[in-house]
Amino acid sequence: MSAPSSSATPASHRAGFACFVGRPNAGKSTLTNALVGQKVAITSNRPQTTRHTVRGIVHRPDAQLILVDTPGLHKPRTLLGERLNDVVRTTWAEVDVIGFCLPADQKLGPGDRFIAKEIAGIKKTPKVAVVTKTDLVDGKQLAEQLIAVDQLAAELGFEWAEIIPVSAVKGDQVELLTDLLAPLMPEGPALYPEGDLTDEPEQVMVAELIREAALEGVRDELPHSIAVVVEEMLPREDRPADKPLLDIHANVFIERPSQKGIIIGPKGKRLKEVGVKSRKHIEALLGTPVFLDLHVKVAKDWQRDPKQLRRLGF
Repeated sequence: MSAPSSSATPASHRAGFACFVGRPNAGKSTLTNALVGQKVAITSNRPQTTRHTVRGIVHRPDAQLILVDTPGLHKPRTLLGERLNDVVRTTWAEVDVIGFCLPADQKLGPGDRFIAKEIAGIKKTPKVAVVTKTDLVDGKQLAEQLIAVDQLAAELGFEWAEIIPVSAVKGDQVELLTDLLAPLMPEGPALYPEGDLTDEPEQVMVAELIREAALEGVRDELPHSIAVVVEEMLPREDRPADKPLLDIHANVFIERPSQKGIIIGPKGKRLKEVGVKSRKHIEALLGTPVFLDLHVKVAKDWQRDPKQLRRLGF
């Protein structure tokens, strides 16, 4: 196909994939949500909560950005950890831009260097440094961090395409970040229809929302021991068209029987709260009233067992 004439270029549309990388808890999911304007990636103040490649889609008249949210890269201790790291590296090799998230309120550490070294090896892909959580620091601290981030690339022999400070929580410079990412995308038509915000299967997103609610309040005790599988999502029969109801049956898996009480809580109080909280988010996501049926089950040491990992979708 011949290239369009140069006079048509300024109006050309760009579309492509960007992924945010960074240590666990560097603000990747919060940033994805701020850019898309809707809750698509699960956010938590605990590392290792994003297990699936959740894609957020930013639609603009001139561009479409598909945001791929990878789990934080870390030194793996379990089979699950190793699988997550493989997912990360495969993703990095396939995107058009890598956004490296570095929190403004934390000095650069060995974890950041480890990731920077990895991305330095991906030669052709433009890399944007996103200094996150700027609302937590003053101007002097921010300036120091921006200089440190610039030096990090210089030490490893690559250059940032852009360095941009943002606060996803306050919405500062989030729009500007999109402005900077868009021109780095290849020219081409939109890859997803307008109105799509994510291409995650709905069941996976529903499971993530339940898992996020289940983690609330028990993160210290069970940070990684919870997996959620949505068994079925079916419209309730015999409902009038203007009053639909979606029945969702989901299992919350934990690793040991002793954890069951923690999740269920005294007289089932915690599990009930999990249901109420996640149902609100699920209804907002799907745009329909939901009846949520939750059961807690034990899948012994599922994080270390390849068979169980497969069954739970990893």
